[in-house]
Amino acid sequence: MSLNLKMFFEKIEEKIAPIFKTELPWEPLKFLKEFLNDIIPELPSSIPLKTPVSEPIFLTTTNDVIPLRELEETEEGFFFKGELVKGAVINAGTVFLSKKVYLGDGVIVEPFAYINGPAYFSEKTQVRHSAYVRGSVYTGKGAVIGHTTEVKNSIFFSEAKAAHFAYVGDSILGKNVNLGAGTKLANLKFTKKEIVIEYEGEKYKTGLKKFGAIIGDGAQTGCNSVLQPGTLLGKRSFVFPAKVAGPGVFPPESKIK
Repeated sequence: MSLNLKMFFEKIEEKIAPIFKTELPWEPLKFLKEFLNDIIPELPSSIPLKTPVSEPIFLTTTNDVIPLRELEETEEGFFFKGELVKGAVINAGTVFLSKKVYLGDGVIVEPFAYINGPAYFSEKTQVRHSAYVRGSVYTGKGAVIGHTTEVKNSIFFSEAKAAHFAYVGDSILGKNVNLGAGTKLANLKFTKKEIVIEYEGEKYKTGLKKFGAIIGDGAQTGCNSVLQPGTLLGKRSFVFPAKVAGPGVFPPESKIK
């Protein structure tokens, strides 16, 4: 059987589907930056670049900026002058390096996050304290980029979480993936040569020198685990704590002990 997307993802999310052009799961990484630049509107001019946001603000879904102190928060959500408003909370200390950042309804950006674009954060994504988003990053609904986690050129499907001290480089995390604290998805070989994937006697030239991991829906990694460049982990698989996985293809429901 040839490599195919069903080994990793039950469903490709609609927003990001246009760049899943083939059955080879790493191909979207080649088109991610251009795709995001095309779909992301610019942040309002009142949000500063390359300097910390000075006070907590609320960015509405209509791209208006309101000081958070002027809103009333209830169980139903945020109200401004008696009207329910939808949008994202951006805490003081956040630094944006690019205007090409989209923040959906219910997104929370915690203090001292450092964000370069293009970056698309779908609704209810959390970008936690001191996260480092280096650009070309897409998150689905309810994803988490955690405390001191570094992410670049990567896709998080809905509810994918890299919540604590993780490195996610040139990788795709499927729906409900959870990375244990300290998980590292390495993306560059010592030799700095193209990453080639071997599966069932066939070699696939990726055309990528930087390629981390494809992690299928529902898969989990234990704390301080490392996935080597070019690791493809099938749906509902597990990497046990402090283990090194890959490179190579692991079928769904694998257990790497």
